[in-house]
Amino acid sequence: MTSLDKPTEGAQQDSRAVTEAALFEAFGGVRGMVETVMPGLLFVTIFTINKDLHWSAIAALGVSLLLVVVRLVKRDTVKHAFSGVFGVAFGVVFAMMTGNAKDFYLPGMLYTLGLAIAYIVTTLAGVPLIGLILGPVFKENLSWRTRNPGRKKAYAKASWAWGLILLAKCAVLFPLYWWADTTKFGWILIALKIPPFLLAVWLTWVFLAKAPAPIDVFAEMEAEEKAEKAEKERKAALAEERGESAPARHRREA
Repeated sequence: MTSLDKPTEGAQQDSRAVTEAALFEAFGGVRGMVETVMPGLLFVTIFTINKDLHWSAIAALGVSLLLVVVRLVKRDTVKHAFSGVFGVAFGVVFAMMTGNAKDFYLPGMLYTLGLAIAYIVTTLAGVPLIGLILGPVFKENLSWRTRNPGRKKAYAKASWAWGLILLAKCAVLFPLYWWADTTKFGWILIALKIPPFLLAVWLTWVFLAKAPAPIDVFAEMEAEEKAEKAEKERKAALAEERGESAPARHRREA
């Protein structure tokens, strides 16, 4: 990282100040966590009461759609709510096809396993997934790969944390999927929804708070555009002072 690339001390402080907010924005915040838990919680609650797979599935899908409608009405971002709807819809399809209520949770478990593997594989490949997710949020895009090695290291640590935490979660859930009854399995899965997520987010915040500040590539591009514009204006003013006509100036510049 050259001297021009080194973040200033002020930028470092600003980075620490916005890291927490950026993480909540990227991962949905408190509302996103509620939207993640609600469908599964409603499913297992109804199934615990009446053991009716159909009503449990319909209720879970219904509340997911309602959460999307609420966000649309309030004109909020819907990416987290939509992802929840797709996850619930896949779970409903699986459960209805097999007639096994536990299969409602299977797509989400497979997604968690795939995500854990993705975090680990991308980190080993030198492009940690958490950096790809958070780079645009911090307006640094992929500048951390070649220009900010300290930040790349922090993203690698965070991706390892996410991957290992999610693998540990899978190591608990997959055996229970085969051995536990549907009700117990559902409540255990709900209990494991938020704590691992919060732990991974907290570790990400710790690593990034100690890392160099992000390089704002958007600000750099704006500065370059302003510099180019200023240079053109300077040349135009200089040409006017010399009494040079516009056609002649264009020919000379060409």
